[in-house]
Amino acid sequence: MFKFVIVTDSDRSSGFRLAGAEVLEADTTEEARSIIPPLLFRDDIGIVAVEEEYMLSLDEKLMDRIEKMHRPLIIPIPSRSKEGDRRSYIERLLRKAIGYNIVLRK
Repeated sequence: MFKFVIVTDSDRSSGFRLAGAEVLEADTTEEARSIIPPLLFRDDIGIVAVEEEYMLSLDEKLMDRIEKMHRPLIIPIPSRSKEGDRRSYIERLLRKAIGYNIVLRK
């Protein structure tokens, strides 16, 4: 069974730990850039959820590698400023995953 790993800041880490996920804390984008690359080579990880801000700080070469990988699946966690717009965020993830635009309604 593969692990679910979260790369987030110390403010949000407790909630993810309570949910049972392995959490790696990074309080700066520099810390995140050093934590994320080794995770791509671990055979025991299936999904890595990364703060969206941290993903945006990764260099282009690493992002290309992430987009071409099948495992682990790297997914962004929306930043706090975007939490109010969850519906459009989920729609973007679905469009990227399946290639179609799905509109979510209430």
